[in-house]
Amino acid sequence: MVYLFHSAVSVLGEIVVNEVNFVRKCIATDTSQYDLWGKLVCTNFKISFITDDPMPLQKFHYKNLLLGEHDVPLTCIEQIVTVNDTKRKQKVLGPNQKLKFNPTELIIYCKDFRIVRFRFDEAGPESAKKVCLAIAHYSQPTDLQLLFAFEYVGEIYHNPAKKVNGIDPGGGGGGGLGSASGQQTPLFETYSDWDREIKRTGASEWRVCSICMPINMVLCLWSWNHPNGSALVRMANIKDVLQQRRIDQRICNAITRSHPLRSDVYKSDLDKCLPNIQEIQAAHIKLKQLCVNEPFEETEEKWLSSLENTHWLEYIRSFLKHSAELVYMMECKHVSVILQEEEGRDLSCLAASLIQVMLDPYFRTIVGFQSLIQKEWVMAGYQFLDRCNHLKRSDKESPLFLMFLDCVWQLLEQYPAAFEFSEMYLTILYDSARISLFGTFLFNCPHQRVKESTEFAISKNIQLGDEKGLKFPCVWDWSLQFTSRDRLLFHNPLYIGKSAPCVQNGAVKTFKRSKKNYSSTLRGVPPALKNGIISEQEFLPRRNSLILKLKPDFLQQTESQSNSMEQYFRDWFAKPIDLHGIILPHISGTQIKLWKLCYFRWVPEAQINHGGFITAFHKVSLLADEVDMLNRNLRQYKSNSSLQGNCSELDQSRMYFRATSLNDTSGAPDFLSSSFPFSPVGNLCRRSILGTPLSKFLSGAKIWLSTETLANED
Repeated sequence: MVYLFHSAVSVLGEIVVNEVNFVRKCIATDTSQYDLWGKLVCTNFKISFITDDPMPLQKFHYKNLLLGEHDVPLTCIEQIVTVNDTKRKQKVLGPNQKLKFNPTELIIYCKDFRIVRFRFDEAGPESAKKVCLAIAHYSQPTDLQLLFAFEYVGEIYHNPAKKVNGIDPGGGGGGGLGSASGQQTPLFETYSDWDREIKRTGASEWRVCSICMPINMVLCLWSWNHPNGSALVRMANIKDVLQQRRIDQRICNAITRSHPLRSDVYKSDLDKCLPNIQEIQAAHIKLKQLCVNEPFEETEEKWLSSLENTHWLEYIRSFLKHSAELVYMMECKHVSVILQEEEGRDLSCLAASLIQVMLDPYFRTIVGFQSLIQKEWVMAGYQFLDRCNHLKRSDKESPLFLMFLDCVWQLLEQYPAAFEFSEMYLTILYDSARISLFGTFLFNCPHQRVKESTEFAISKNIQLGDEKGLKFPCVWDWSLQFTSRDRLLFHNPLYIGKSAPCVQNGAVKTFKRSKKNYSSTLRGVPPALKNGIISEQEFLPRRNSLILKLKPDFLQQTESQSNSMEQYFRDWFAKPIDLHGIILPHISGTQIKLWKLCYFRWVPEAQINHGGFITAFHKVSLLADEVDMLNRNLRQYKSNSSLQGNCSELDQSRMYFRATSLNDTSGAPDFLSSSFPFSPVGNLCRRSILGTPLSKFLSGAKIWLSTETLANED
């Protein structure tokens, strides 16, 4: 066993399986002037490029403690292509395949939209071939227990004194974000976590119980309770129609009895009113092709139409719209909602989570959001193994979790002060689902985790004792990946917590948006103005989106009920927003945007120096830190305490960018770009995009200009 040390990051249990020297990593496609030279290493955890240059042009200000600057986890690899320039051949490498030519180039397509290219011009041909075959073999394991997490956990159990990054990896939820509360994330693996959530939401008629149900089905699962008594419940379909009707009636009756007003139950058939996982996967593939297309400029003039043809934003709009409809049912109609789909653990994961983010401000905090994912995705049996296709052989792959994060990003973009976390946090969370160390996103359900890890423990002579399966590292223990300083990037400086009132003229006021601020929103436009952007149908539910059960008079939605929903949305958007109450999405064509930071971060042409959201993030962070410094000075002044006695307090800033002094006027750091923190310092574009239509689009231009128009302007 050869452990990886060198200058690269090494993780416990990681071993080098193959390596090749004198490799060139391509930075720009049109020149080799800025390429990096070094060693390409394949381990059982990642591919790692270790540069020979002690001071490369590319420098990162943000680091992952598990992954080096040029590393790619094996489970993040989508496709491996080898090329031979001389013979003009290329081959997509699968596991246990032979390579009949010596590769001169290796192209790795990653699931996070990244493309990594290596050249073997100076490397030994046989060594280059072997490392390519090793990467293909280890990135496409034939069995779940061959994923790196098992090797890592096996080392921990055999050597309990060992730790990674100084942290006990068997830990639990991990707050670890520098939050004032220091809360741990509930994992919902125990009765107590569920019981606390039931009490927190006031679901007094619900009880925690242990049931035995099929591994591939969530029969009926409580998700959340509204303060008015309405419950949000998820339910799977049963193939036997008669049995389905009987079970439906029993469940609906039980839910009705649990409601203090004995209100009716709405059942939403998600399979009929939302895009299915195959459609979402097809949209994702088209989106990826659009974002990684080379040369990028070729798609500029047709960019918006090409983006529309992917249907990605259309599907995001569908989920936001339908979730808002169900929020209306629970909030305004005071009825319980059942989310029903075939297996009850795909579309319902997304819909249930979105509804709760809109309704409950707790789930807009970092700890609350993490607990929501644990409850509605991990413990509810979302099939991360198959949907993320960790083993590269699933025909059930679908980026539903990414679509959920994208939907949340849309809400964050529209209501930035309502969320404690930043878009960087959401992007990093998406990346973490592709790291095969964390048990959080590794299995199809909790039962599979226990079964597979127990079998592995027996095969490795690991004594489990009273434990139910092995304990894998939890992704919520962010200290495994990031330093305390880098974790500050997770915090949204615009967030207004309940304990942060706004002081105006000496009077404390809560933060609310005025009516005037909403006067320009498309939500206030009369539905008669059908200009292709929004129509009255935007306010109405789809024909089959809300299927009522129990009472006959609810079986057909009347015009008055439709008007009631429309009026509810109109009234809500007309009122000042309550950041600690309900938030509803704007879903018109201009207000559902592309998540640039996530999808464009690896495209050099899309990276704008000192541009994008990060510029505002930087300025707001400095302002927030300056306000915090003023508050500390005021407290010190009132308490007559010396500055020296409170030095520790001065280091408690939650901002990544900190004000060095009051009235700090320093400019943005040189390393900032629109793709920070993912793009390195000195990231070299293939060619500049300043002044092109894409540049205007990325800068938020509302009017799409042709290249000819821009040329005339110049």
